[in-house]
Amino acid sequence: MSTAVSVESRISSVEVSDEAIIARLVDGRVISVPLAWSWRLSEATPAQRRNWELIGDGHGVHWPDIDEDISADGMLTGIPAQRPHARRSTTPANRPLQPTSRAKRKAKAKPRSRAARG
Repeated sequence: MSTAVSVESRISSVEVSDEAIIARLVDGRVISVPLAWSWRLSEATPAQRRNWELIGDGHGVHWPDIDEDISADGMLTGIPAQRPHARRSTTPANRPLQPTSRAKRKAKAKPRSRAARG
Protein backbone atom coordinates (compact mmCIF):
# COMPACT_ATOMS: atom_id res chain seq x y z
CA MET A 1 0.00 0.00 0.00
CA SER A 2 1.34 3.42 -0.92
CA THR A 3 0.45 6.65 0.75
CA ALA A 4 0.59 9.91 -1.15
CA VAL A 5 1.42 12.90 0.97
CA SER A 6 0.69 16.38 -0.30
CA VAL A 7 3.27 18.86 0.95
CA GLU A 8 2.48 22.51 0.51
CA SER A 9 5.46 24.84 0.65
CA ARG A 10 4.34 27.88 2.60
CA ILE A 11 6.69 30.21 4.43
CA SER A 12 6.04 31.24 8.03
CA SER A 13 9.11 33.44 8.59
CA VAL A 14 12.30 34.64 6.89
CA GLU A 15 15.74 35.70 8.03
CA VAL A 16 18.45 37.20 5.84
CA SER A 17 22.03 36.94 7.08
CA ASP A 18 25.22 38.15 5.43
CA GLU A 19 25.55 34.74 3.78
CA ALA A 20 22.07 33.25 3.30
CA ILE A 21 18.33 33.66 2.92
CA ILE A 22 16.67 31.34 5.43
CA ALA A 23 12.95 30.56 5.19
CA ARG A 24 11.05 28.56 7.80
CA LEU A 25 8.09 26.68 6.37
CA VAL A 26 4.79 26.06 8.15
CA ASP A 27 5.45 22.30 8.11
CA GLY A 28 8.71 22.70 10.06
CA ARG A 29 11.20 22.53 7.20
CA VAL A 30 13.92 25.16 6.84
CA ILE A 31 15.17 26.27 3.41
CA SER A 32 18.45 28.11 3.03
CA VAL A 33 19.92 29.51 -0.18
CA PRO A 34 23.02 31.68 -0.70
CA LEU A 35 22.41 35.40 -0.36
CA ALA A 36 24.11 35.88 -3.74
CA TRP A 37 21.02 34.29 -5.34
CA SER A 38 19.28 37.63 -4.82
CA TRP A 39 21.43 40.51 -5.99
CA ARG A 40 18.85 42.99 -4.61
CA LEU A 41 19.00 41.48 -1.13
CA SER A 42 22.78 41.15 -1.23
CA GLU A 43 23.03 44.91 -1.96
CA ALA A 44 20.33 45.87 0.60
CA THR A 45 20.96 47.31 4.04
CA PRO A 46 20.24 45.17 7.13
CA ALA A 47 17.14 47.28 7.83
CA GLN A 48 15.84 46.70 4.28
CA ARG A 49 16.47 42.95 4.64
CA ARG A 50 14.45 42.86 7.88
CA ASN A 51 11.45 44.62 6.28
CA TRP A 52 9.63 41.75 4.59
CA GLU A 53 6.03 40.59 4.25
CA LEU A 54 4.46 37.27 3.31
CA ILE A 55 2.57 37.22 0.01
CA GLY A 56 0.22 34.66 -1.51
CA ASP A 57 -0.74 33.12 1.83
CA GLY A 58 2.92 32.36 2.55
CA HIS A 59 3.89 31.03 -0.87
CA GLY A 60 6.32 33.92 -1.24
CA VAL A 61 8.04 36.82 0.49
CA HIS A 62 8.15 40.46 -0.63
CA TRP A 63 10.70 43.08 0.44
CA PRO A 64 8.95 46.41 -0.32
CA ASP A 65 12.00 48.63 0.21
CA ILE A 66 13.92 46.95 -2.62
CA ASP A 67 10.99 45.48 -4.64
CA GLU A 68 12.20 41.88 -4.33
CA ASP A 69 9.99 38.77 -4.34
CA ILE A 70 11.11 35.23 -3.59
CA SER A 71 8.87 32.16 -3.60
CA ALA A 72 9.24 29.02 -1.52
CA ASP A 73 9.08 26.95 -4.71
CA GLY A 74 11.84 29.07 -6.27
CA MET A 75 14.06 28.46 -3.26
CA LEU A 76 13.29 24.72 -3.32
CA THR A 77 13.96 24.33 -7.04
CA GLY A 78 17.07 26.49 -6.98
CA ILE A 79 16.30 29.44 -9.22
CA PRO A 80 18.65 32.38 -8.52
CA ALA A 81 17.65 35.88 -9.66
CA GLN A 82 19.52 37.18 -12.70
CA ARG A 83 20.91 40.70 -12.60
CA PRO A 84 19.58 42.71 -15.54
CA HIS A 85 22.17 43.60 -18.15
CA ALA A 86 22.74 47.28 -18.86
CA ARG A 87 21.81 48.32 -22.36
CA ARG A 88 24.85 49.38 -24.32
CA SER A 89 24.68 52.24 -26.74
CA THR A 90 26.39 51.84 -30.09
CA THR A 91 27.52 55.48 -29.88
CA PRO A 92 29.80 56.44 -27.00
CA ALA A 93 28.35 59.22 -24.86
CA ASN A 94 31.37 61.49 -25.37
CA ARG A 95 31.44 61.16 -29.18
CA PRO A 96 30.09 64.23 -31.05
CA LEU A 97 27.00 63.64 -33.13
CA GLN A 98 27.45 63.73 -36.89
CA PRO A 99 25.12 65.72 -39.14
CA THR A 100 22.43 63.83 -40.98
CA SER A 101 22.82 63.19 -44.70
CA ARG A 102 20.33 66.00 -45.46
CA ALA A 103 22.42 68.46 -43.45
CA LYS A 104 25.57 67.26 -45.26
CA ARG A 105 23.96 67.82 -48.70
CA LYS A 106 22.80 71.28 -47.67
CA ALA A 107 26.28 72.20 -46.45
CA LYS A 108 27.84 71.02 -49.73
CA ALA A 109 25.35 73.00 -51.81
CA LYS A 110 26.25 76.34 -50.18
CA PRO A 111 28.28 78.50 -52.54
CA ARG A 112 31.58 79.56 -51.06
CA SER A 113 32.78 83.13 -51.25
CA ARG A 114 35.70 84.13 -53.50
CA ALA A 115 37.95 84.55 -50.47
CA ALA A 116 37.22 81.02 -49.32
CA ARG A 117 37.96 79.61 -52.81
CA GLY A 118 41.35 81.21 -52.77
